[in-house]
Order: sequence, then structure tokens, then C-alpha cells
Amino acid sequence: MATFQTSLEWLPIANRIGVNGRIAIRRRAGQGTPIVWVGGFRSDMMSTKALALDDFAATRGLPMIRFDYSAHGESPGDFEEMTLSDWLADTLAVLESLGEARPVIVGSSMGGWITLLAMRERHRLGKPNPKGLILIAPAVDFTEELMWNAFPESVKQAILHEGVYYQPSAYGDPYPITKKFIEDGRRQLMFGAPITPHAPVHILQGVKDPDVPVSHCERLLTHMPMADVTVSYVPEGDHRLSRPEDLELLIRAVERMV
Repeated sequence: MATFQTSLEWLPIANRIGVNGRIAIRRRAGQGTPIVWVGGFRSDMMSTKALALDDFAATRGLPMIRFDYSAHGESPGDFEEMTLSDWLADTLAVLESLGEARPVIVGSSMGGWITLLAMRERHRLGKPNPKGLILIAPAVDFTEELMWNAFPESVKQAILHEGVYYQPSAYGDPYPITKKFIEDGRRQLMFGAPITPHAPVHILQGVKDPDVPVSHCERLLTHMPMADVTVSYVPEGDHRLSRPEDLELLIRAVERMV
């Protein structure tokens, strides 16, 4: 993985103060269509899929940016103070750093939602559309649809009255789910209105994904009736889609778009 090393850089985030005023990025120089990795909730830019993409970019001589949201990976911050809006601002800052380039953006899980939100905001601002979007198990509206609506009443009460619930995770330490995070997510919900991605979309969805089920992917599709969307269902795929055959599918999807 990662044939050539990339050095750590720091990208300032507008309207932030203190330790949260910058995020960690790794930028690979190259020629052609840039690839931008937008990670998932509690993931980072050293994940298996991110490194596989970086290795592909190095082999093809393509530019690529990986980054860590605030309070993720190498980026500073207090995770319990962060919201989806903060991570959206991080993503917008990364895309702005590309200037007029039209990247292929790969958004994984929560990163799929953030990518679609970023496309809506950049279109509003008159910024260039990307060349394409690859969304891996896109968790659009997950704070409401896959968290809040699925929580038992005891968990909802803990969040409302104590401000935080520590949700057990199959991927490591428990996740702090704060009232602030849930309420901010409600201000970013996309379901209920048409979603325009402003680029061709390729969705990769594991059929055996326990976190973002196929039904959630299919609901997203009903919200993009006018979009150019391809869906690849992976029969034995889980949420991570990080097996060798999953990574090959991801690389092929990126290669077609670049």
C-alpha cells in the first residue's frame, strides 16, 4: 500500500479558533483528475480504503488528497464537541483548496452524506462541479434515520437529559453520541426533498451491511430520480467493504471516472 510517502500538512479552517482551527491532510502531487477521500464517522485517512486509493493514485501519477475531520485521526479537537456541520466545513475547505480542479470524490458512509451536502453548498456558491462521486454505503441522514429513530427510549432520554450516550461499537471504543450532534444533524437532513448530486454517481453497497442497510441505499435512490446513478451491490459485502475484492471494485470505479 501507499507506494510513495506523503507528508503531513495542515489546512486552516475558516471561522474556527484555537486547536480546532486546522485539520491534518496528506496531499499527493500528480497530473490529471484529483481524487479526494471523504471518510466515515470515527474513521481516518489511514484506513484501508483510503490507503488503497492513495496507492492507486501513486501508481497512476494522479493527485490525491486524504484528510482527517476535526477530532479524527491526526486532526486536533474534542470529539464530543464536534458536529456534522463542523466536518462539512472541513470537507468544503479541502475542496476549496483544489481551486478550479474537478475531482473524483470518494465518500464513505457518513462521508457519503457529507459529500452530497458539500455538492449542494458548492453548487449554491457557483463552484465547479466534480467529475464524479463514488459513495460507499452512503449514510445520508444517519443521525436521524439510523441512530435516533433506532434508539430505545432509554437511550433517547439519556441523550436528552445527560447530553451524551456512549454507543457500543463493533469497530473499537464506544462512540459518544451527543445531543448537540443529533440536533445539528437535523439541520442537515436531505430526505424528503430531491437530491441533486451535480455529477455522475457510483454507489457501492454491501448486501450484508448491518450499519447502513440496502434499504437505506434504495431510499436514497428514490431521492435522486434525475441523477446519473450506477449502483454496485456486493453480495457478501459488509459495511467496511475492505476485502481485497471490495478494494478492486472500488479502484475500478475510480479508474472509470478519472
